[in-house]
Amino acid sequence: MNSAAAAFAQPIAHRGLHDVDKGIVENSADAFAAAIQAGFAIECDIQLTGDDEAVVFHDDELDRLTEHKGDLNSLSADQLCRIPLKNSSNTPQRFAQFLDQINGQVPLVVELKSQGSRNALLAQKVVEIADGYAGPLVYKSFDPRILIDLHKCKCKWPIGIVLEREKPAELNEFQGFAVRHLLHFPWTRFDFISCNVGDLDLPMVRLFRAIGYRVMTWTVRSKASKDIAAHHADQIVFEGETGAHSDDRDK
Repeated sequence: MNSAAAAFAQPIAHRGLHDVDKGIVENSADAFAAAIQAGFAIECDIQLTGDDEAVVFHDDELDRLTEHKGDLNSLSADQLCRIPLKNSSNTPQRFAQFLDQINGQVPLVVELKSQGSRNALLAQKVVEIADGYAGPLVYKSFDPRILIDLHKCKCKWPIGIVLEREKPAELNEFQGFAVRHLLHFPWTRFDFISCNVGDLDLPMVRLFRAIGYRVMTWTVRSKASKDIAAHHADQIVFEGETGAHSDDRDK
């Protein structure tokens, strides 16, 4: 099974199969191990540290996920990867360490967080680090510019655009309209769409799915949202018990 098909073959654990009540926090080695054990695909987030290393971490700031404060890019990768994640014995991982842990056991959906002027560097880093990776892997991003940079780096992995109705604060109205209506497609040439479950009714999401593009939807946390996804998407990115009760759709 190729990477694009594998990414839609089984429910996707959002930032790993995390449960803070059990001491398993998002984007941690334990959360990824739990997803592997349960047989789920894994979604994770990649950022750049201050010394331009790719690490698995969602936020731009440290305080929600660690006991430290400040910007992620104020730290080197060595510094960040020594800080325990809050309510966990795990520390953040470099992207290379993460790939070593997964080692092709389950499909990976890797979201690249916008880095502004360093977007091209992030694209270059993840393409180089994953060059010899043998397991199924796809990249996705909210930022169309990262998709363009991935193409410039001759990325061999499928690439998806992440989409929601709400306009990102940093975009003006015209830019927001262009992103919401996928007007960047001639340049981004995405392979799939990752859409907020509440925004699956967006016209361009419906159009692209009708012409054959697969849609994964996030973040499914309830039966109601899972029922919506069952009719309007091809796979779910879930949290909690929802994904554990999958209907095993072969998509």
